[in-house]
Amino acid sequence: MARIAALAPVLPEHAYAQSEITAAMAPLLSADPRRWATIERIHAATGIETRHLALPLEEYASLTTFTATNDTFIREATSLAAEACRQALAASGLDAQDVDYLLVTTITGVATPSLDVLLVERLGLRPDVKRVPVFGLGCAAGAAGIARVRDYLQGHPQDVALLVSVELCSLTLQHGDDSMANIVSGGLFGDGATAVVMVGSDRVDDVPGRVDVVDSRSDLVPGTTDVLGWDIGASGLRIVLGASLADIVEANLGPGVVDLLAAHGLKVADVGTWVAHTGGPRILQAAASSLELPDEAFAASWRSLARVGNLSSSGVLHVLADELATGGQIPGSAGVLFAFGPGVCTETVLLRWTEES
Repeated sequence: MARIAALAPVLPEHAYAQSEITAAMAPLLSADPRRWATIERIHAATGIETRHLALPLEEYASLTTFTATNDTFIREATSLAAEACRQALAASGLDAQDVDYLLVTTITGVATPSLDVLLVERLGLRPDVKRVPVFGLGCAAGAAGIARVRDYLQGHPQDVALLVSVELCSLTLQHGDDSMANIVSGGLFGDGATAVVMVGSDRVDDVPGRVDVVDSRSDLVPGTTDVLGWDIGASGLRIVLGASLADIVEANLGPGVVDLLAAHGLKVADVGTWVAHTGGPRILQAAASSLELPDEAFAASWRSLARVGNLSSSGVLHVLADELATGGQIPGSAGVLFAFGPGVCTETVLLRWTEES
């Protein structure tokens, strides 16, 4: 067993209405004004009201090379991630010197030395902290991060771990690309970070009780490697986003979740809280259909999507933080958190709310 002691979701200071972002981004995607109406329609259909961006909106026109965008990513991602870590550690009552294990995940930029190294120096973590940088899990990485940290803490019950997700999706926008994938991506993804403090079973009395991580499951769908991911080239990270993704989610999510629950004597109806990947309206609808749930079962995820967009790996972590802040969960009741990523893969985490949640 591992316990989540604290979560700190953070957003960049630059917040804009969806319509403002569309008006600024459409000319960057296409020089043809006739195409702008299509872009506006697709962006409006996401239901997103506001998104936060790493930079002021007017600065995106000058980011025309991978060098410029990635240099910006390293600077801004490190700063945003560090702020999330400081807030999470403060909320847990622990400090940087207490951290034994650091897992940092991102899919929207590349850094070597990796972001975990930069955070060690920025936060004053111990030089002997165990570090794991993760790249490539995409939107699934927030859920996978909780699962893999839990796996580590199972074998190190006396340790404190820090999971950090930071995604600056806006920096991956491809200028002059009015493909459907780039249009959808440009209207769906936002920027944000989350830090999660987790402790092993020997340390649960040292931190505020929030939620226990009981178990997890990973699933890959064969033959779907061309549906979701990046094409990486001279212009940077160009999104691959197949039209079949929602259908794949609908066909494959349910059986994995059912099997994970059954291993603990539970059924879908026993789950009191759902923390669903904020992948967009079609993804949320497909997930609800796969689990035979009403759309309102994912109300927290719908609200998060409208408020900040799809934050990639940080999305489900922001939703989980919202659920914890809202409260009202029945102590001892089950929760399920899930997210999708390239592969196509699903990462599912079984949670149990504690008395103090």
